[in-house]
Amino acid sequence: MTIMHRAAAMLLGSIAATFALSAAPANAADMPKLADLNPGWTTMEPGGETACATGTPYSFHVKPGEGADAEKLLIFLNGGGACWTGDQCDIESEPTPYFPFAHMPENTPQDRTGIFDLDNPENPVAKWTQVFAPYCTGDVHIGNRDVTYTNTDGKEVTIRHRGRKNAEAVLAWVYANVEKPERILVAGSSAGAIATPLHAADVAKHYPDTDIIAYADGAGGYRDATIAGLIENWGFWDGAPDWTDAIARDTATFEEIDRAAAAQAPTMRFAEYDSAYDAVQEMFLRLLGNEERLYPLLQKNRDELAEAIPSFRAYTARGTEHTLLRYDRFYTYEEEGVTTRDWLADLIAGEEIESVTCGEPEACEKEPE
Repeated sequence: MTIMHRAAAMLLGSIAATFALSAAPANAADMPKLADLNPGWTTMEPGGETACATGTPYSFHVKPGEGADAEKLLIFLNGGGACWTGDQCDIESEPTPYFPFAHMPENTPQDRTGIFDLDNPENPVAKWTQVFAPYCTGDVHIGNRDVTYTNTDGKEVTIRHRGRKNAEAVLAWVYANVEKPERILVAGSSAGAIATPLHAADVAKHYPDTDIIAYADGAGGYRDATIAGLIENWGFWDGAPDWTDAIARDTATFEEIDRAAAAQAPTMRFAEYDSAYDAVQEMFLRLLGNEERLYPLLQKNRDELAEAIPSFRAYTARGTEHTLLRYDRFYTYEEEGVTTRDWLADLIAGEEIESVTCGEPEACEKEPE
């Protein structure tokens, strides 16, 4: 995750006044069809009520699959921070701990490596149909509310926390264009990892006869009493799925959403990857006022998920690096003799996998070789 510098924020911020938010709903029928796309990546502009934080347009990217793997589908939710105060959300403030625009290099798959390295023969999803959902709303893809904040200078800042609206537009296009996928991997990194189970449960409802895997990359250690307030502030409960009624709003956590999603989609398989001392997760915990180290919090969350979700599996790597799927280290990290690449490949192939860990806290502090 990259923190935007002030100069870049001000330059991009000038774009905001150029675009007006359309009142018409997004319509998948108005976008190009999967069958008509050329090889490589195509950018989709859903319009309607979708929007990025400051009102600029939302877009997403699609790559058709190839050969026998064309019937397999990857839906990826990108990461890019979060905001919940006026100073954080104002793109003219510094630091700005989230990506506020869809049209940023960090929000495109073309120059990414990891699972987006389409020329790597070791890439288990290279020939799959891929849908890449950028993230630009500061609400971990789950918000559904426009919020006006006031920063410490008294300036009012209106942020469109429309992460769920944007994700729903992406999924609407998927549902209109992918009839009977053989297998679906719903994956997300960082902020996208938090939302992965929520949106994977929706995918499982639409494709009840398809093998669905939810893979959350780099967000498993958030454990703090303030999270319920963030979820409320972003408007998660505004029009939330009926199955979330089982969650107590005043004490809600991301893991409670995970458990409720797993109960809604009991055949969905659920896996997580994290570095034991992920520096970015620890940074955001500090922004929440929590000075605890990540690994103990991660272990507590995972113990609870494993108890509630029989299919849950986790991979914990050493060190402080943030996320895996978008980087070359996806192919090389190894714990207990199992590479992260092989662990995911076996998972999506339908094989039984076991959880993998770097071990005791002292061992997990060492950076991977």
